[in-house]
Amino acid sequence: METALTTRKPRSVKATAPRIEELTESFIASQDVRESSRALYRRTLKQYFNWISRGGYNLSQITRVEILRYKEELMGSGMSPLSVGSYITVVRKFYEWAEALKYYPNVARGIKSPKRKQEFKKQPLSPLQSSDLLKYYQGRALRDYAIVSLLLRTGLRTIEIIRASVEDITYREGKRVLLIQGKGRDSKDELVVITDKTYLPISEYLATRGKVKAGEPLFTSVSNNSQGERLSTRTISQIAKEGLKAIGLDGREFTAHSLRHTTIVNLRRAGATPEQAQGVARHRSIATTQIYDSYFRQENRIKNSPEELLDSVY
Repeated sequence: METALTTRKPRSVKATAPRIEELTESFIASQDVRESSRALYRRTLKQYFNWISRGGYNLSQITRVEILRYKEELMGSGMSPLSVGSYITVVRKFYEWAEALKYYPNVARGIKSPKRKQEFKKQPLSPLQSSDLLKYYQGRALRDYAIVSLLLRTGLRTIEIIRASVEDITYREGKRVLLIQGKGRDSKDELVVITDKTYLPISEYLATRGKVKAGEPLFTSVSNNSQGERLSTRTISQIAKEGLKAIGLDGREFTAHSLRHTTIVNLRRAGATPEQAQGVARHRSIATTQIYDSYFRQENRIKNSPEELLDSVY
């Protein structure tokens, strides 16, 4: 028995569209994206088609008005602008594809993703808080200290740390570096410089593992169920959260990702140029790096507040 999502030929197109399930899989198969993105596309389209069904619409009857209504409902559901934007992007891609095959007109053309405020939800640590966090781990598990130190001094993401292997620590131009598989990358074609302060805890930790082989994970699990295997991002997040709580930073805005923000902000505090900070963060656009400047601009605004000048006037 056919549902409200049964597809039928719109008046403005000639081709007969397949049923919804076939339509979804054909669209996803045509996209040149990673497998994780395919899964996201599938979930996103399923929600969109369910919304159409709940509204009693037929896919061939959808117009720009319904797309805008769908966008408004997503925004009113409590989703972040970033999440809503990703949902709308997939819907736009779907209709571009469907129009090219003459299944449906592109009623989503020109629908904009919601604007999001250029700021970060996670807060960076001050230099003093960073020192306190490192002191907390000194004398504790060498692995955890090495991980937190690496996060603070290189700005690596948790996924990049769990992908790292022992052999990825090497030399380039006479300096010790860690080769990394960055966000959205398929190979280890990026790097961060590993200073002596960064390397020492790693070296001491690796020494506790005895003779390590090149292909082994840089950091391994000590859990009974996964001993010797790569860590999960969840484990690294828990390690960071433990220390953050211990030094009084227990809010939701302080997580393992805060340590990445800390690296970038403190680089700028230490005198690094925006371009240098961008290189460490590996941001595609320097505009992303420059968002971090708002943190220490506010600090300077408070430290050198012009309002205080008025006290000498009246």
